[in-house]
Amino acid sequence: MNAPSHSAQPAFTLERQREVVAALNRVLPDGCVLFNEEDTRPYECDGLSAYRQLPMVVALPQNEAQVVAVLNICRTLKAPIVPRGAGTGLSGGAMPIADGVVLSTAKLGKILRVDPYSRTAIVQPGVRNLAISEAASAHGLYYAPDPSSQIACTIGGNVAENSGGVHCLKYGLTVHNVLRVRMVTIDGEIVELGGESLDAPGLDLLAVFIGSEGMLGVVTEVTVRLVPKPQVARVIMASFDDVVKGGDAVANVIAEGIIPAGLEMMDKTSSRMVEPFVRAGYDTEAEAILLCESDGIPEEVEEEIGRMSEVLKASGATAIAVSQNEAERLKFWSGRKNAFPAAGRISPDYYCMDGTIPRKRLAEVLMRITEMESKHGLRCANVFHAGDGNLHPLIMFDANKPGEFERAEAFGADILELCVQVGGTITGEHGVGIEKINSMCVQFSPQELEAFFAVKRAFDTAFLLNPDKAIPTLHRCAEGGKMRVTAGLMKFADLPRF
Repeated sequence: MNAPSHSAQPAFTLERQREVVAALNRVLPDGCVLFNEEDTRPYECDGLSAYRQLPMVVALPQNEAQVVAVLNICRTLKAPIVPRGAGTGLSGGAMPIADGVVLSTAKLGKILRVDPYSRTAIVQPGVRNLAISEAASAHGLYYAPDPSSQIACTIGGNVAENSGGVHCLKYGLTVHNVLRVRMVTIDGEIVELGGESLDAPGLDLLAVFIGSEGMLGVVTEVTVRLVPKPQVARVIMASFDDVVKGGDAVANVIAEGIIPAGLEMMDKTSSRMVEPFVRAGYDTEAEAILLCESDGIPEEVEEEIGRMSEVLKASGATAIAVSQNEAERLKFWSGRKNAFPAAGRISPDYYCMDGTIPRKRLAEVLMRITEMESKHGLRCANVFHAGDGNLHPLIMFDANKPGEFERAEAFGADILELCVQVGGTITGEHGVGIEKINSMCVQFSPQELEAFFAVKRAFDTAFLLNPDKAIPTLHRCAEGGKMRVTAGLMKFADLPRF
């Protein structure tokens, strides 16, 4: 997303920078400590480019021992650290701290082992998501989580954000596909969470660590679960003349006890912006399109495709097409996978949101978002992982027009508040970072926020790892007016707490 950058000026002295650089140069090879502006500029933001900050220093360790050394130096010098993967995140989780160090794991990029017998792979954090599947392909295996950025994003970043993808409905998120994480704490201690067996003794800290956005430690090694490639996969493309019917069809498929390999939805605006870009054969007159995939053995897929087709017809589908070969299946998916870049064809800028809602409220939420378009005077294209209720509204605006980015931010905040109102949550797979930190005040009570801080303190007492991200202080919530208490009750007090 291009937008007016909320950049900050350097908040460090040259003496401080020289002190940190000199210390890091003693433990890292030549060329692995960056501090000149032309070298640090590529690290000023992640995929949420509206918010930028030049880091004081960038450290590029090449092995675990160097990661330990960098963390020891930063702890001793009290320099904040922002762990960074490929920088494809969309919530500002990897935006630098002005007087801090960006610790990039890009140079830890080795696939250490692929074991076809245990169906696991051990990789370093800088390995690209797709590279794991490419390495396992010779054994008829692959790594299931497949975020849209899988060609570039790294497994370390996936662990930090608990990434998902179009096949997460059947195969799960990162947390369901990672067996073990080796990480370094702020104290320089190497800790292994989880294990290669089905269960591990002690507290389940692996689940706590995955999705912690670099706030608890730095990943140096990951053991992932591999799954067999299905013998066949086919996808249904169903058109609907009403977005409510499309939303209801999603709930109906799941209600029938069917768990598709993928269940994605796109509204008319999305289809029309994508079709000229990829020519996937989408019905650009349909108000909504559903993509429903089945994979497995041929007999299983044939039966499931038939069942899903019947449910979709009964739900009001006006047209149904089923992929007849692998090339056509990939063609159908190409539009959904390229929805974000295609937005650039119809709008100078776009703001990609991420929230999750109960499936049964899908149609209602889509109609409410349409009403918000009029309120904020901006268009919104909706693409999402419909099967698990993970929305990705793309709010379109022009950063060159004064006030439009601010309206886009307000639009996005309204969508997230709506997600909470209907019993959902403010994020599904993009994380909180800096983008949604104020929206955390809408969803969580002061007691819950304090519990989050307690976990943070258990790992990082000095609050040096990715500070000021993900968890808002109560003062921030009160100051921003997002945490309102009336008659002793929180907003949405009737909703279950997460």
